[in-house]
Amino acid sequence: MLKNPKYVYGPIDRYVTASLNFGEFILNKIQENRDKIALINGSTHEQLTYGEIAQEAMNIAISLGRMGIKKGDVIAVSSENRREFWSSIIGIVCSGAVATTINIGYTNDELKHVCGIAKPKFIFLSPLAYKTHAKIYKALPYLKKIIIFGDDRLPNTILYKDIALPNNGGVNDKKEGYRLTENIKYEDFTPADVDTNNDTLFILYSSGTTGLPKGVMITHLNVITLCSPSTPIPTLKGLSITPWYHTMGLVSTLAGFTKGSTTVYLPKFDVDLYLKTVEKYQISQLTVVPAALIALCKCKLTYDTSSVLMVFCGAAPLYEETAKAVRERFPSVQAVLQGYGMTETTLAITLNFNPDKIGSVGTVISHTVVKVVNPETREVLGPNQEGEICVKSVMVMKGYIGKDRKEDFDDEGFLRTGDIGYYDEEQYFYIVDRLKELIKYKAYQVPPAEIEALLLRHPGIREAGVVGAPHPTAGEVPIAFVALQPGYNLTEKDIQDFVAEKLSNPKHLRGGVRFIDEIPKNQTGKMLRRELRKMVKTKKSKL
Repeated sequence: MLKNPKYVYGPIDRYVTASLNFGEFILNKIQENRDKIALINGSTHEQLTYGEIAQEAMNIAISLGRMGIKKGDVIAVSSENRREFWSSIIGIVCSGAVATTINIGYTNDELKHVCGIAKPKFIFLSPLAYKTHAKIYKALPYLKKIIIFGDDRLPNTILYKDIALPNNGGVNDKKEGYRLTENIKYEDFTPADVDTNNDTLFILYSSGTTGLPKGVMITHLNVITLCSPSTPIPTLKGLSITPWYHTMGLVSTLAGFTKGSTTVYLPKFDVDLYLKTVEKYQISQLTVVPAALIALCKCKLTYDTSSVLMVFCGAAPLYEETAKAVRERFPSVQAVLQGYGMTETTLAITLNFNPDKIGSVGTVISHTVVKVVNPETREVLGPNQEGEICVKSVMVMKGYIGKDRKEDFDDEGFLRTGDIGYYDEEQYFYIVDRLKELIKYKAYQVPPAEIEALLLRHPGIREAGVVGAPHPTAGEVPIAFVALQPGYNLTEKDIQDFVAEKLSNPKHLRGGVRFIDEIPKNQTGKMLRRELRKMVKTKKSKL
């Protein structure tokens, strides 16, 4: 069968260990590095070795089996980044269950929605997650057991240590018999058997930046492929602020585990603590979203950041001005890289390792084919023609829970991403915006990301978000929400004039400018445009 000349193909690679399930795959990799430091808490400085993670994971897998968990049962984890997270995830996977990770920042309605999708039988919770949503979890009819991280025993719950550590005192489990009297030995342990190609490994959730999250089914093969040697995920000593319940944090950290890398993590993003941690632990690699990167670059505090060699940026477009600012903040940086992907593609579609292609999200990775199509006619487009990006790959999800694949995949099996972009003559891709987020001004389609990128170049603007405001004759007009830098007193007209001077007529801020304290974002730093649209309707802002 001949290749389509208008499709863009990733490198040919036949390394896919389809004979292993992910539990077996990750345990084997961890055992190779069992004496190395896997995790360091940048706040408390607690360290955890790969061997400790593996030991607790195997103990958890056996305990879950004794508690009645069977292949295909769903077990949830909802927690901020903390030491118990990874042993819980790997233990769930090794038991044959499906792991689902739940955002601790969900509202009550969002939490009920995602739990209704996955219907977890058990859940692992941090004390914070339990305190925030205990009433909801206790009311779920399908949730049978709650397992709590930390040291405090709570009524009608099981302590994490009771199933992760043998002979943990103060527990009577004669009825269920899940307690271990000694650690499980690696040579005696075998993860539950699964169908690598078809069985669901994770149920993850689409970001929900434009609506309620959807349940994304990721298979064992999806993640094993991402972790293969040919997938060029950066794995230097890194600093993680991305929540591990999010796809980017979950999958990229697992990929790092397979390479034996050390991850320093922080429970939340704070500019001062972040830079202090870079200095203390001599961090080599940063993985951040553009909003956090811009905040780091605009910070006036002085720290030694010369150890940073690589900055990897995802989740939103990165522009040349930001890349230049990064090199000033981190003087030794060798590359400011960007990639493009989504939960539905197990993180990655393209990666950019070319410092001369700032603004590009890179070239197609192995195992992957991409085409760009006209959103209306579905005609396949060539270089430098903007259209919807569609992708086919062994890393693409099995589908959404409760949705027919035909709604999201075309007749050739390509996933319709809903993103507008193009590729150049060298097959480097560029993302313009989300198809659903384009502002329809008269006959023009205005990408809000382009206006936002310009606004962030202004020294007096700390954060910016742009959406379409309804207009009786033009359809929609661009309106900007802006958070100012301390010490600046810009007016609405100042900002409108700044945009009018730099951008073409359809992109002018005819909807005005609203001043707010902070742009609404999800836990990973991704802008929540739906909240800005609500503000347009309610006029909730400071003018």
